[in-house]
Order: sequence, then structure tokens, then C-alpha cells
Amino acid sequence: MSEESKRREALIYHAKPTPGKIKVVPTKKYASQRDLSLAYSPGVAEPCLEIEKNKDNAYKYTAKGNLVAVISNGTAVLGLGNIGPEASKPVMEGKGLLFKIFADIDVFDIEVGTENIDEFIQTVKMIAPTFGGINLEDIKAPEAFEIERRLKEELDIPVMHDDQHGTAIISAAALLNAVELAGKKIGKVKIVISGAGAAAISCSRLYQACGAKRENMVMLDSKGVIRNDRENLSKEKAEFATHRKIDTLDEAMKDADVFIGLSMANIVSPEMLLAMAKTPIVFAMANPDPEIKYDLAVATRKDIIMATGRSDHPNQVNNVLGFPFIFRGALDVRATKINEAMKMAAVNALAKLAKEPVPEQVNIAYGETRLTFGKNYIIPKPFDPRLIAEVPPAVAKAAMESGVAKQPITDWEKYKDVLLERLGSDNKLVRLLLNRAKLSPKRVVFAEADQLDVLKAAQIVYEEGIAHPILLGRKETIESLMAEIEFDADIPIIDPKTEEENERKDKYAKVYWEQRKRRGVTYYSAQRLMRERNYFAAMMVNEGDADALISGYSRNYPTVVKPMLELIGMVHGVTRVATTNLMMTKRGPLFLSDTSININPSAKDLAKITQMTAKVIKMFGLDPVLAMVSYSNFGSSGNEKASKIREAVSYLHRHFPDMNVDGELQTDFALNDDMLREKFPFSKLVGKKVNALVFPNLDSANITYKLLKELHEADSIGPIMMGMKKPVHILQLGASVDEIVNMTAIAVIDAQHKEKWELENAGRE
Repeated sequence: MSEESKRREALIYHAKPTPGKIKVVPTKKYASQRDLSLAYSPGVAEPCLEIEKNKDNAYKYTAKGNLVAVISNGTAVLGLGNIGPEASKPVMEGKGLLFKIFADIDVFDIEVGTENIDEFIQTVKMIAPTFGGINLEDIKAPEAFEIERRLKEELDIPVMHDDQHGTAIISAAALLNAVELAGKKIGKVKIVISGAGAAAISCSRLYQACGAKRENMVMLDSKGVIRNDRENLSKEKAEFATHRKIDTLDEAMKDADVFIGLSMANIVSPEMLLAMAKTPIVFAMANPDPEIKYDLAVATRKDIIMATGRSDHPNQVNNVLGFPFIFRGALDVRATKINEAMKMAAVNALAKLAKEPVPEQVNIAYGETRLTFGKNYIIPKPFDPRLIAEVPPAVAKAAMESGVAKQPITDWEKYKDVLLERLGSDNKLVRLLLNRAKLSPKRVVFAEADQLDVLKAAQIVYEEGIAHPILLGRKETIESLMAEIEFDADIPIIDPKTEEENERKDKYAKVYWEQRKRRGVTYYSAQRLMRERNYFAAMMVNEGDADALISGYSRNYPTVVKPMLELIGMVHGVTRVATTNLMMTKRGPLFLSDTSININPSAKDLAKITQMTAKVIKMFGLDPVLAMVSYSNFGSSGNEKASKIREAVSYLHRHFPDMNVDGELQTDFALNDDMLREKFPFSKLVGKKVNALVFPNLDSANITYKLLKELHEADSIGPIMMGMKKPVHILQLGASVDEIVNMTAIAVIDAQHKEKWELENAGRE
């Protein structure tokens, strides 16, 4: 992708379909005149009067308790520098997005048009009653230190400058674990800090709080080593000035145990690494290019323990591991500030989490057989679902113990349950899905590549490294569309109807004819069918010329399914294929089966569909909890439509007693554990969060998934084909670009899964 294409894509992302990345969404009913009279006049007067009596009632009657201000004056934005408040707004909106998707915290971004410290502080103080917390962002040093210090003193809500403390908290957790792995003591290690900005100062202070000694630290700025005999040092730099008579990074690195990089790319040489002590710890956190390239560093020192700010290397020091969860814990106990005890609690929680067994969902997302505590895993991964249940409680407890919590938590188990429920409001699973596909991209044939949306999706999966696309369709049309969308890539374009594909068509036709010549297929008809793109594409997958297939964008589902069943067939032991749709709902991922194929499945078919759905859920690294739904509950109807559900459940309970499945159940009982527990306490699903619904027929499943998609704006991934011998996946007619991209990722993961199974099976044989 050219730099101009990347630039255009970024601008389109922020501009379309609605400018910006965040919006305000009502949380109360507003349909009737009664609703509006309660929301505004005259009903709104009542909470106003209660808040007038006691300002803390603002937390009870308004959104203040879950609202954070992300505030900047745009003086130190990313790697862009002082670009001003208006230009910083996209970054502040992005920060708001991260708060929401990782910790379910609402954000208003505030851009302040002043570089004067007093004016900035006064502005924040004046608007502070609106918010439960203040996140200062992208404010240049040394002003950032003064602004944060004074606001923390003068406000009674949590204030944190993430640029200072976020990196400090995450890297401190990583440092504690790295020092332990190196067999060293934090109080004795010699630390070199390259950089003297807000983040570097905050890191150095927090490392001291963790036990590091100031006399063992050497800090450098753009002029070299910060020595105590240098003139005109700022108060912050003077705090870390060394008495050692050295001037350069080369000198500082000799026999150093730890290097902390918060400066610029490529300033550390292999010779410097070789001069460090045994088992050196190197955190090269300059972004996007670290102080020394990861591959060069690990090739230079086999004993190195290394972290960077990049996601494509082990041990990413990523602020998103910290700020959402720190504010979550602070807000939930109405902390008056974020103090040192709370920051240390976050450090220790992150360090501890890295030593605990990693959920399979995380292993799958990062393509690992088993992530374990060690030199390549000293800090949790950003997509680890345990973060929200571990870090906020630690922060909240520290707030309570240090006396800054105004609303203590008493039931910690209930609090953790509430935190985990918050995860259901985002699309973490989609991000995990795309990441997993990128780990081992496969050849995916797009059977309708001459459709603009299909080609756009192929461009995205190619540029993002999700898959290696093979484009099927009219070559002239595809090339014209590629030029239109600036898709400049040397990838295969195949038109099955052209003469240049005759040799391959003849080969495929012979194979197909041999398979079906006793079922009325002539060699001539086989040759004719190979001109059809879905037959041709299916044969490509069948013959190993592609790893997976995506089709169905422009044709109805049955006509696309037919060649797949004829040519590719089902996995051994499967008598009927089915589909499941993954819906990204507010309560979390929910699989619905069968949404596309089986019109009125029998009890035996339903049992098989349930088993296949459970396998797909496990493929995502989740534990299947399946409800077989109906219009009745546990025998309340004798109708055959309900009785076949009971028969299927009975079969599964007898033959697969460990499977978390039950029914027949009405959908509300399946999804509401309180209702289920009260009325049917004997159910196997009580106390479990259902993540799959198996429907009695195609009508109910298909209607439900489309209602969720259209009325509740739930993202849908699917239909995911289950039971096929090869990875073929068929889109719903007119699928969106995003849906095609997500289905391609599914196809890649399916191919990865089948490839792994074949290798394991071959090994056993």
C-alpha cells in the first residue's frame, strides 16, 4: 500500500460515514411524552434538588461516576509535537474509544486553547464538576508536571497524566518480572534511562518506588548524560542527575543491567549491548522504531530480556494495559485521587497476572501453543480478558486502604462479575480473530472478485496480512476496479471462462467427472460446469490450489451451497452440514445455529448441529455453553416441535454428559440467569453464561440473527459453515465489506485448524 493510499484510508476512516470516532448515546427511554417529561422538565427538577442537598448525589442521578474527561492542549501529540488543540482532537477521540472498549468508561474529549499553565489549570477546575475523573493527555514537559501536581492538589476527583504514568506503570510491572527472571535484585541493578521527558521522569520515580536505587540510575537527554555538575537543569532532571563522570550512552551502558529507552530510534548499537552485564534487560520503547531493532538485539545477545512498544514483538509495553483499568477501579470506589498506592497496586497486579496460566483464548489469539511466564512473556497481552477483573479490583482496594475511596466495595466477587459483564460491550473477539488469522495467512479464493465490495475486502485482507487473496472473475473488470480503489498488488487474477485457463479447467473437469460419473454427470457437462466460478473455485480448494474459499455475495445461498456439497463434501462422520452466526452483542459473543441450511432438522440433526457449534466455539478459545431454545420450557408443551428439542437434549446428556447444554428453553430464560435460577434451578445452565442458542428450525434462527443485526446493530460474522471437509464459507447476499473481511478471517482460521488436524492425524498414522 502506497503512503498516499494509507493517508487517504486514514482520512476516510475518520470522516466516513460520520465524522469522528465517538458519540453520545441515550441510556434512558425517550419514546413517550412521559419519558421526556421525566428526562427533562418537569421531572428533572427532582434529582437537581437532591444534588443541591448533597453534591455526591450527582453520582447517583447522573453519568458523572462513569465519565472521564480526556483533556489536552495539543502541545506534545504522539510523534507530531506541538500541533495545537484542534489538531489533537482525533487523538483525544481515539483515547476515548480505548477507554470505552477496554473498560466501558464514557469520555468527553476536551481540547483547551492555551499553553499558559494557569489558564489551563483554571479551565480544568471550572469544568471538573461534570466528570468523575480527569485524564490529562499529550501536554509537553515540564508544564505537564506542574499541571498534574496542582490539579491533584486542588480537585477531589482522580487526575492522571497518562503520558507520564501509563508507560511507568506497565514498564515497572515488566521490569519487576524481568529482574526476577534474570536472577537479580531490583535494589542492586544498574539502570540507564535514555530520555528525560515526562514519561522518563515518571518511570524513574516509579522504579524507585519498586525498590530501585537512585544512585544506580543514569539518565540521558539530547545533550548526553545528565550530571550533577551540569548547569541550568530543570527540577525534574536535577532529581536524577548522576555524580559519575561520564558523558555518553556508550559509557553509561558499560556493565549496566537495565536499559530503558524513551527517546529515539537506533541509538543503541550491538557493541553497547555486548558491554552490558549478564542477562541484560532492554526496554526499547521508542515508537514506531525502537532504540535498537528487536531482531538485531536478540541476535546480538542470546541472554537478553527485551520489551518494545510494538505489537509485533514479544513483551509489548502498551499503555492500554493500564489507564482504562486504573480509572475503572478509581471510579468504582469514587476515589478522590490516583495516588502512589493505587499505581503500585496496578504494577503488582499486572506483574502477578503474567505469572498465572494464560487462558486458551489468549493463546489462540496470539498463535501460541502455550504462553508461559518467561523472557518472551513478562507482561500480559493487551487482549487478555482477565485484565478487567484483576487490575481494577487491585486499584480499588489500594484506594480504600490509602483512605481516598468515598464508596468502598464490600462484595468483591460480585464486583468482579460486574467487571466481566462490561467486556460484552465491545468487539474484542473480532480483534482477536483478525490477529489470529494474521499469524499464518492462507490462500483464499474470492469467487466474486469483480464485485466492488468483494474486491475492497480482498484489498483489506491483503494489506492487513490476513490472507493471500486469489481473485476470480472478469479480468478486465477486476483490473479496472483495482485501479479505481488503488489496489496495486501482484496477486493472481483468474477468469475461468477464458481460454488461458483451459488446461486447468480440463484437469478439474476430469477429477469432477471421475467423482460423479455414476451420478449422471457427463464429461462434457463437467467441462461446462468448470466455466462456472463457484465450481471452479471449489475445485481450486479441493485440489490444493487454494486453502479456502469465499463466495455468495451476489447469488442466493442455495445456488452457492450446491457446488460446495457436490465437490467438497462433508467431514467423515458428519451426515448434515449446518451454519452458525457469531453475533457481537452487548452481553458478549453469542452463536446462533443453524441460520442458513437446515429447514426443519430432526432431533438427531439438532444434536449434531449442537456438537458442531460447540466445536466452533472452542475454535475461538471459548468454553461452549449452549441452550437449545423453543417456545416452551422443559416439557411445558407436548407438541412435536418442542419434543424434538427434548429428545436432542436427552441424547446429548446421555452421550456427552460433560457438555454444558440444556433445553428446551424459552430464549429469555436461556439468556437471563436470574430467571432461570428462580424457575428452573435444576438446569445445567444455572450459574453459567450462555454463549450459543440452537434453534428448532431455520425460520427461527435466520429471523433472530437478522433482527439482532438490524434492530440492535449487533455485528454478525457468518454464516460459518460447519461440517465441511475443506474451508469454504458462503456470505449472505449483499454482505458488507467488514462482514466479508471478518468471514475471510474465519476462513483462514478454519484452514489453520484443519491443517493442524491433518498434521496431527498424519503423525498418529
